[in-house]
Amino acid sequence: MNDYKKILSECAEKIQPFIHRTPVLTSNYLNKLSGAEVYFKCENFQKMGAFKMRGAMHAILNLSDDQKSKGVVTHSSGNMAQAVALGAQLLNIPAYIVMPENAPQVKKDAVKGYGGKITEVFPTIGDRQDAADEISNRLGAAFLHPSNDFNVILGQGTAAKELLEDYPDLNVVMTPVGGGGLLAGTSMAVQAFGKSCITIGGEPSNVDDAFRSMKSGRIEINEKANTIADGLRTHLGDINFPIIQKNVERIILVDEDEIIAALRLIWERMKIIIEPSCAVPFAALLKEKESFRGKKVGIIITGGNVDLGKLPF
Repeated sequence: MNDYKKILSECAEKIQPFIHRTPVLTSNYLNKLSGAEVYFKCENFQKMGAFKMRGAMHAILNLSDDQKSKGVVTHSSGNMAQAVALGAQLLNIPAYIVMPENAPQVKKDAVKGYGGKITEVFPTIGDRQDAADEISNRLGAAFLHPSNDFNVILGQGTAAKELLEDYPDLNVVMTPVGGGGLLAGTSMAVQAFGKSCITIGGEPSNVDDAFRSMKSGRIEINEKANTIADGLRTHLGDINFPIIQKNVERIILVDEDEIIAALRLIWERMKIIIEPSCAVPFAALLKEKESFRGKKVGIIITGGNVDLGKLPF
């Protein structure tokens, strides 16, 4: 725990000049509806619109000068793509971004706007990784994994660190889980800075690999990725999974209708734009109200980069 506190504090100090300290919002209506006191850490107001800026910036800053000169490459359905592109732009280094062809157009446009050079591929993890490896081998660009990289994980954990600095008596911190970087980093921050606080993940039932991984004790893979939560269509890695196993209390599954209902509630009642992936932990809280009744719950709102032409309501 003391090690977590030291390395997360060093990480937060390093990335501080390049990120926003995002606000925490509450809603009396959503508190009454859920029976809990809910504190939403709004990373939709982060630079480039998502928490991924934290991890991307930390990973890029930790590269050597020689590595920076050759650029960085990542694969992402959108938010890590934008974060790496913007982080590289801020440091004036090249960014090569592999994106699935079905990624939201708003995210592709943003990557281009930040100067990222996009390669589109068939939407499988294997195709994404193969393309990123080819670019790395050909150009010497440093590969940054979107979630299974320790420097990325530390950066993502700084959102929960800030949340717990603002509200140190939280009982629970919840995040969505896709690749596992945010959940792992959050769990480290909770262990380091929380007081009798636990970490819980929310995951779509249609892509329940993290839930199954926690049950089986090994990394499980999804055969399909049919969920509205486009940021969660991936699986855990060998770096973040052991951290999640050690520190995360449990993962709650929610179906697509529950995600959409929670998404709509936050849009309508809080007047903020959030992505479907962000609604997953709040949907999990609503699904298991009795487990959270009377508790103080922090939720990381992960991003606000929405394709407004494809809203589910």
